[in-house]
Amino acid sequence: METPSRTPRLTAVRREGSRVTALELFFDLVFVLALTQCTALMAADPTWQGLARGLLVLAVLWWSWVGYAWVTSVLDPEEGAVRIAIFAAMTAFLVAALCVPDAFGDDAFAFACAYAIVRIAHIWLFMMASRDEPELRRSVTGLAASTTTGITLLACASFADGRLQGAIWALALVLDVGAPLLFWSEGWQLVPAHFAERHGLIVIIALGESIVAIGVGSNAVVDAGVVAAAALGSAIAAALWWLYFDVIAWLAERRLSEATPGREQNELARDAYSLLHFPMVAGIVLAALGLKKTLEHVDDPLATVPAAALVGGLALYLLGHVGFRRRLVGSLSMQRLTGAVVLLALFPLARELPAVWTLALALLVLVAVVVYEVTQFAETRERIRHELVHGRARE
Repeated sequence: METPSRTPRLTAVRREGSRVTALELFFDLVFVLALTQCTALMAADPTWQGLARGLLVLAVLWWSWVGYAWVTSVLDPEEGAVRIAIFAAMTAFLVAALCVPDAFGDDAFAFACAYAIVRIAHIWLFMMASRDEPELRRSVTGLAASTTTGITLLACASFADGRLQGAIWALALVLDVGAPLLFWSEGWQLVPAHFAERHGLIVIIALGESIVAIGVGSNAVVDAGVVAAAALGSAIAAALWWLYFDVIAWLAERRLSEATPGREQNELARDAYSLLHFPMVAGIVLAALGLKKTLEHVDDPLATVPAAALVGGLALYLLGHVGFRRRLVGSLSMQRLTGAVVLLALFPLARELPAVWTLALALLVLVAVVVYEVTQFAETRERIRHELVHGRARE
């Protein structure tokens, strides 16, 4: 009697389902710390330079997270050697997040080393996935070259300081992100529903970080001003959630699923999700900085940089949505574009009014956009939610 053949336990297994796994959610929890640390970095140095550094670190960490969203859309993260590699990457990601507050100082080299481990594990996983896939292997080889360049430049940046250090960071990011925009898009593979859900969950995680910022920024004495600011901050987070998950997330998933596999689907996923979700997440992180500073002094006007972070972050979030919709369906969301412009116009007021009033005005703008869309597109919204949202729930 023949013994049934078994798949070696340390091999990589191709993904079969479309739902995000428990291990992927576990991995994403490390990203919560990274977001919190980026906010802390900017809060500790509320200057334009501090803001730029925080966004640079966030962009680098975002690009590394994006890589795992792609690889776990090919491989089952809970099977074989992939599980071990994910755990190793989580540990390195955690160390990199711990280094964020001093990533441009004494912990610069430690950050570069931890980041290198995260990216090397990612490339190794893709090499396993592409063992019998020549097109995918070609794409992975090209990504490995750009990744090596980025890692090397970040390591070199750890021995520099000031503007030179920031310039090297920016160059590393441009070369690492830019190469996949120009080459190798045909060979990538993904499961559209999984890919879209993974990015939706990271938006929720970023929104959760904004709630954390409210708690971190609150004073020991919870007075009426703090309660009002906390309520307004929670309402802003709810409005941001509504703008993403009410309709557009479901439309985007369907559009990605309907795209032709190969170049068209890969480039749509790259542009709409890997790239255009970054301004959304960055906008939430910037708004979280503004919320944190608001809770510290609710009755005082925000300083220049926190004020810019609050209204500019919310505007950036809306602009990310404008680009997201434009790339997916080719139409321009004028109401969200208008909302972003109005939010930016609040900046002079944010420097003069008590911070809690700035929150109230920002919330008013977001609610106005939500109400306009719910009333103006009521029939279309109901149809989409019935077909896509409820249809997905029945699967």
